[in-house]
Amino acid sequence: MAAAEWDSRSVASPTGDWPPAAAASPIKGKAALPESDGGASASGSSEAKVDDGNIQEAESSLREGLSLNYEEARALLGRLEYQRGNVEAALRVFDGIDLQAAIQRFQPSLSDKPLSKRSNKLRADSSNSGSQHAASLVLEAIYLKSMSLQKLGKAMEAAKQCKSVLDAVESIFQCGIPGVMVEQKLQETVSKSVELLPELWKQAGAYQEALASYRRALLSQWNLDDECCTRIQKRNNLEEAILLLMILLKKWFLGKTHWDPSVMEHLTFALSLCGQTSIIAKHLEEVLPGIYPRTERWYSLALCYFAVSHNEAALNLLRKSLNKNESPNDIMALLLAAKICSSNNLLSSEGVEYAKRAVRDAESSDGHLKSVALHVLGSCLSRKSKVASSDHQRSVLQAEALKSLNEAISLDRHNPELLFELGIEYAEQRNMHAALKCAKEFIDVTGGSVSKGWRLLLLVLSAQQRYSEAEVVTDAALDETAKWEQGPLLRIRAKLKVAQALPMEAVEAYRTLLALVQAQRKAYGSVKNGTEDNEDKVREVEVWHGLANLYSSLSYWRDAEICLQKAKALKTYSATTLHVEGNKHELHEKIQDAVAAYFNAISMEVEHVPSKVSIGALLSKQGPKFLPVARCFLSDALRLEPTNRMAWFYLGEVHKQDGRLADAADCFQAASMLEDSDPVESFRSL
Repeated sequence: MAAAEWDSRSVASPTGDWPPAAAASPIKGKAALPESDGGASASGSSEAKVDDGNIQEAESSLREGLSLNYEEARALLGRLEYQRGNVEAALRVFDGIDLQAAIQRFQPSLSDKPLSKRSNKLRADSSNSGSQHAASLVLEAIYLKSMSLQKLGKAMEAAKQCKSVLDAVESIFQCGIPGVMVEQKLQETVSKSVELLPELWKQAGAYQEALASYRRALLSQWNLDDECCTRIQKRNNLEEAILLLMILLKKWFLGKTHWDPSVMEHLTFALSLCGQTSIIAKHLEEVLPGIYPRTERWYSLALCYFAVSHNEAALNLLRKSLNKNESPNDIMALLLAAKICSSNNLLSSEGVEYAKRAVRDAESSDGHLKSVALHVLGSCLSRKSKVASSDHQRSVLQAEALKSLNEAISLDRHNPELLFELGIEYAEQRNMHAALKCAKEFIDVTGGSVSKGWRLLLLVLSAQQRYSEAEVVTDAALDETAKWEQGPLLRIRAKLKVAQALPMEAVEAYRTLLALVQAQRKAYGSVKNGTEDNEDKVREVEVWHGLANLYSSLSYWRDAEICLQKAKALKTYSATTLHVEGNKHELHEKIQDAVAAYFNAISMEVEHVPSKVSIGALLSKQGPKFLPVARCFLSDALRLEPTNRMAWFYLGEVHKQDGRLADAADCFQAASMLEDSDPVESFRSL
């Protein structure tokens, strides 16, 4: 098209924001016709005709009065209808625009490289300006068509139309949108389309296309401004989101953009999914004072530290936050502090106080928060009962723990974690019927998809000595569990075989477990010192311990020694490994070596209950002068683990040899009762 024609048309095209619906004319400059009482202007005539629905006549009036082509005239008419709120009418107008034909006309003039000579450059600039005006009209029309379809609930069609805008831009500007001399309205249309497209794909359920559109927005040369880029970079998939959000934080640190709290919220969410909460803590520490209230910052940091098991640091922050001069009634901080304390015997009393305050503060809130507070209170009371100074105090605390957990579950009946913890508490108090009911309810609520529910059920069945049923449940659990998560179930299967005096089948079960654990180690890499963070996986060192004990019981001393050396290679300093070694020596009737190994285990871990019981048992057989020492070790073991039946049995032997027959009878009775409800594996292993 001739440059003169483009020049006349450039002054006829709208350059500002969209005019209001009541505007007399959509055009300005030389082509704007004078107002008259008769309404003879092309614009007024076209508007009247559009109101009557005669689109073609209105289009003809615009084309004749303003020298516009077909697509441009329809773009103007459609924009007017859209601004008036006539979405369906606007859509009918936009449907007549042939975008491909328009692209072919615009492409030669806008995609050519600038000419070197000054005169040619001036003519090119004039022609380019007119082309940009025309392109702006048509592309804006397709953008508005996409918006119209979105308002009509046609998200997929809207996304396709919006995508066609960006496809057209890439076709017209093959070398990218220039950073200078670009029509403002055209740039606005492109920027709005770039931001709208992924949202439309998401509304249409096309998430892969949405992801691709985000990437395309960041990689294409569309001359987007910093604010537009910032809004786009806040959304992306997990692999890219963290890096992009960190870039945004760096921009803010350098003062290139304003502070946006949602950036930190997105980064926190993305890093939490990856388990990288320590990075969140680092960024929270770097944020300047005044951005967050300090109690809020302390709480967020405490969450980060708690997630990576830095409980002491987390609790210290929460203590500061819950100080009477700060936020003593912050229920979320109280709950987190109580949760941290519930995992440590020595902190259980402090946790009880936090939990009680949370229960009081939750009285006026919804039932969910009160249920959570009661749940944590029950956990703290249960933990506190394990360090009680007397049997009476222990019984009182256990009763209070059950009361709190039952109150919590009355407010949140189908909470799986509550059901599980209540089941554990019943099991540890040897109420196996109630524990069995909780385990079954947990499996029903979770659909059998959580391994620990099956494990609780298996341990309860083993405590009831229903071994054949436990075998059937094990098979069902293995069918419902992913291969990599079967380790704990296979370990219980091996121990069930041992409990049924089936040693060779137990060896085979351990071999199967060992093959799985070693396959996991090869797949995910070796783990330092044989430790793993995932509680649903079995450590390889545990398998060697089990095999060593099993071979020792069969008097296969060479095989037992090989297993012990394998365990030591994985974890050099281990109280459990030393106890297994002592057990081998004891069965081999090397008593001095056994005692030495047990004492070494206690030196390694002061509260190692199995070693205390073994030392007490051996000393009780060494004559009257060793009985006080044996009684001391066994009593200490029972303080740490009141349900250890072997500790009760050997303490009964000590009392019997010491002439305290009544005490001996009580100890033997306790051992007998516990034997009838002793699981193949401690409930604490869950």
